[in-house]
Amino acid sequence: MMNASSRSLRADARRNRDAVLDAASELFALRGDDVQMGEIAARAGLGVGTLYRHFADKEALRAAIIGRRFEAMIAIARAAEELEDPWAAFETLLVEYLKSAEPDVAFRLAVLDRREPAWDRIAAEKDAFGEIIRRIVRRAVDAGHLRADFSAQDFILVARGAMANMSDGDDWRRHLDLMLNGIRA
Repeated sequence: MMNASSRSLRADARRNRDAVLDAASELFALRGDDVQMGEIAARAGLGVGTLYRHFADKEALRAAIIGRRFEAMIAIARAAEELEDPWAAFETLLVEYLKSAEPDVAFRLAVLDRREPAWDRIAAEKDAFGEIIRRIVRRAVDAGHLRADFSAQDFILVARGAMANMSDGDDWRRHLDLMLNGIRA
């Protein structure tokens, strides 16, 4: 799924935009928010002017990284929603979401950052993902598989907790196992 701004770009402009996003993701993963826009442009093999034609600032770039990951997450959520068993749909969504986020350090840093990302720039992607989460959570609660007070916002809390424990080991999987046992009805 491409957002409207990606669809309207010429092929070369789209390649440049993707190169910037790839470079920024790699550099943010290595050094966090200390990365300079010039470094990102150089890593992408482009001039700084080309980078700024696509992204006005680092915040816009971070929003685009999150938006790109949300597009992948929407596909995961749609596949999970097709599962007949409500608990399997919930658990599959949560586990696959986290497995997809695990190698994307830039996405995790953006989601875990105390500063609120520029969600308005990716509102459609965020809303589509959130709506699927709400439906899956509601099904699992209604079927008696999740605590009656569990909400879509709680899904985000559990996911963020697991993301915060992602490191070289499998600590996040242990965290998730403990959380799943605690939220199951």
